[in-house]
Amino acid sequence: MTLNEVTNWLTKYLHHDEWSGKDVSLNGLQVSCQKSQIARVAFAVDACQQTFQKAAVDGADLLAVHHGLFWGQPLPVTEGHYRRLKTLFDADIALFASHLPLDAHPVCGNNAVIAQVLGLEDLLPFGTYHGVKIGFSGRLATPLTLDRVCEILLGGRDQALQILPFGKPAVTTVGIVSGGATSEVREAISEGLDLYITGDADHTIYHEAFEAGINVISGGHYATETWGVRRLAEVMALETGLSTVFLDSPTGL
Repeated sequence: MTLNEVTNWLTKYLHHDEWSGKDVSLNGLQVSCQKSQIARVAFAVDACQQTFQKAAVDGADLLAVHHGLFWGQPLPVTEGHYRRLKTLFDADIALFASHLPLDAHPVCGNNAVIAQVLGLEDLLPFGTYHGVKIGFSGRLATPLTLDRVCEILLGGRDQALQILPFGKPAVTTVGIVSGGATSEVREAISEGLDLYITGDADHTIYHEAFEAGINVISGGHYATETWGVRRLAEVMALETGLSTVFLDSPTGL
């Protein structure tokens, strides 16, 4: 496939047109390449020197990320930004980004995949961000302890960034917004949910969660946002026949 064909597939599949003006991220193709054909696509959470170097070693033609390089303002090509771009240019790797579209996508979105992995049923849009619902809430057929939720999503309780165990010991109703969405706990409280799952931890929600009697799992910004790019890599390989790979560069945050 040509670069234009690949980026058109991604843009259409992720419904980028629906997010125009709603996301500060420059969603879509951020850096081009000179290759006539794209054969291998790498996926990662972050556009950074580490993932660029891994993509170059892997032999990827295109790197698709959740957090791109450009966020609604001019960025001078100096110092670290220059070095990052130079790595892409030297390896002739294109860069594609999808921020909110990849959070909210009903199949490959971070929140949809987390909900699926947990086995949530009766899914509803949840988590208002800039006026748009980007997460999901739902119900577990069988209640789960916080330890079990952490085991399913993170590999264990000790892998969570923070746990606020202020609610029921076994939860049934869950709200999910990956990444940096601590303030959306208020929506979970207003809906009477047993558990709110997000990425970041934030001191400012501690007392609100405690007083409301709700459980909060902050799984880590990075860890909660690997789900979308991983699933998207699988779907792209199946639907386009392209070779895909996920490049893991965890931050522990």
